Order: sequence, then C-alpha cells, then structure tokens
Amino acid sequence: MSQSITIKIAGTEYPLKADSPEMEQLIRLAAEAINQKLAAYDSKFPDKSLSDKLSFVALNEAVGRLSVQRRSAELSASLTDEAKRLQKDLEDYLDDIGKSGR
Repeated sequence: MSQSITIKIAGTEYPLKADSPEMEQLIRLAAEAINQKLAAYDSKFPDKSLSDKLSFVALNEAVGRLSVQRRSAELSASLTDEAKRLQKDLEDYLDDIGKSGR
C-alpha cells in the first residue's frame, strides 16, 4: 500500500509515494542528506547557481554509489574465493577420513 508523503529539497516541496514505511524512511533520509550536502556546497561556493550545487550533490552521490558497488564486487569475489577454498579443504578432509577408514 502506497503512502503519500511530501519532501523538501532545496526549498521546493515534492509530493511522492512511498510503498512501505521503510521506503518512506529512506526517502526522508535521502532528502535530508541531499539538503545537508547542498548546504555545505552553499557555504563553500556561495556564488554558484543552485543548478551547479545540485549537480555537485548528484556527482558526489554517484561517486559514493559507484565506490560502494566496486567495494561490494571486490568483497563478493573475495568471499567466493574463500568459500571455494573452504569447500576444497572440506573435501580434502573428508577424503582423508575416507582413506584412513575412520
């Protein structure tokens, strides 16, 4: 069941639908994070346009997302390698037990 919510980004209100309470919370947290980053860019670059600052926010978020994706892929590959190693160790151990007749 969707719930109608309103968020505010850069002073503009946006009516949205959230499919769950968890999604509503994520949307509100995301809007808050955007507004915080926007405020930081606002103080750092007061002469830049709102469009430029929102572009900086979008770029910052995209870089962060890509960084997380890259780390996640590296971790996944590492865990897959470790699982294969453990599987081989287990198979070797079971083979040794079978050969020794225990």
